[in-house]
Amino acid sequence: MPFVELKNSPHAPGVSPVRIHYRDVGSGRPVVFLHGGWGYGVYPIDRQIEALQDQVRFIIPDRSGHGRSTRFAGPLPLDFHRRAAGETLLLLDALGIERAVLWGHSDGAVIAAMIGLLAPERCVRLILEAVHFRRDKPSSHNFFRRFANHPEEVNEKAQSLLAADHAATNHGTAQWKNVIQRNCRVWLKLAAECARPGGDLYEGQLGALKVPVTLMHGRGDPRTEPGEMELVRESLPGAGMRFIENGRHSPHSETASWRECNGILREVIARE
Repeated sequence: MPFVELKNSPHAPGVSPVRIHYRDVGSGRPVVFLHGGWGYGVYPIDRQIEALQDQVRFIIPDRSGHGRSTRFAGPLPLDFHRRAAGETLLLLDALGIERAVLWGHSDGAVIAAMIGLLAPERCVRLILEAVHFRRDKPSSHNFFRRFANHPEEVNEKAQSLLAADHAATNHGTAQWKNVIQRNCRVWLKLAAECARPGGDLYEGQLGALKVPVTLMHGRGDPRTEPGEMELVRESLPGAGMRFIENGRHSPHSETASWRECNGILREVIARE
């Protein structure tokens, strides 16, 4: 299992060194996949690896605090997306990857967008799947409250995947409950401390992105607010928008939509 050791990371303050576990699969153009808030194990990209590994080198890190990477104590700070963007850039430096396609899912899509804003020269293209825009997600408040208080209520399949994702750590399989709680709690805090209605995660700067962007989004995504994707499109009028009719929050891993996602990825990556 490959690891990169960082002297420190903005995403794991007060911890040194920070060991980042990553998967390195395939060959060809580098594509860095940034997982969502609950970690890689829930929504893996196995089907994409199988289909594209002859053309693509997939780099798939576990952010600190997730999977097999270094743990840290305390809650996630409100700016955790930006901190994770900084950690990802340190990882790319350590791996000697100067430029790559960044494919982010959910929280990972926010992180990818922030890397595009912070270091556009490192990005060949951004693929933003199930991206978030608003800080406050009223339709998801009950979802976040439920699992912030009772992470054990996630379905059995998710529990099994999450447990496997953390099985090799010193903290054992129970760590996944903490991962869920921290993520749900920070989203509730983002909502509670939102300075203005409709405030966005990018502080009005998403439109400053100069990197080519492809948006990949399930029509039935339950974590998307009414009108939220319209706001993204207004901010990024030049982005390619690919709605997946049968997709929900993770089109790339869902039975009804993964083939369509693979087709989009083939098309987008072939351009680069």
